[in-house]
Amino acid sequence: MPARAKLPGLRRAAATCRGCPLHGPASQTVFGAGDAKAPLVLVGEQPGDQEDRKGHPFVGPAGHVLNRALEEAGIDPERTYVTNAVKHFKFEHVPERGKRRIHKPPNLRELSACRPWLAAELALIDPEVLVALGASAGKALLGSSFRVTKQRGVLLPCPAIGDYQGRGDCLVATIHPSAVLRADDREAVFAGLVSDLRVAVRALDSQP
Repeated sequence: MPARAKLPGLRRAAATCRGCPLHGPASQTVFGAGDAKAPLVLVGEQPGDQEDRKGHPFVGPAGHVLNRALEEAGIDPERTYVTNAVKHFKFEHVPERGKRRIHKPPNLRELSACRPWLAAELALIDPEVLVALGASAGKALLGSSFRVTKQRGVLLPCPAIGDYQGRGDCLVATIHPSAVLRADDREAVFAGLVSDLRVAVRALDSQP
């Protein structure tokens, strides 16, 4: 972890990270992106197949869902910063699915290995509000006892991670946008995601 580096320096350093085995099969490190002075930071789980290939977070199908949800909630995507709790794509090959790479959720070791990068991003941006997208992001920020089904859609205390000290009750947890794509009733699940994001909007509006 480079000392006193800005976001570009962190991005360059993260590209050579060997902190856990995920760097081996992944195509590249996928660092965060967006407004370096964003009042809102969204933290997902890990890059997916398209993100791994393109080197940019949330550019696949889940990213399109997220952008649509942000706009419906009244959030300008250009004024956000998006990143992931884990910076490498974790996957497996399933023989009956040919060459397709199937997503696997990161374990606690992998979340812990990437936590210093996430902490450094948050310390530099110092957002007013954080949104945890899904269970893995919530665990990376709040610990292994986090449960998105029990803690979504309400303001939670922002955690202190590394040099990032948070701003009181400023974290909102919700589902990962990919959950919308897997749902039987996509319209209802998408509406729930938008509703949770509106909690973040109200938190932003209440900031001095």
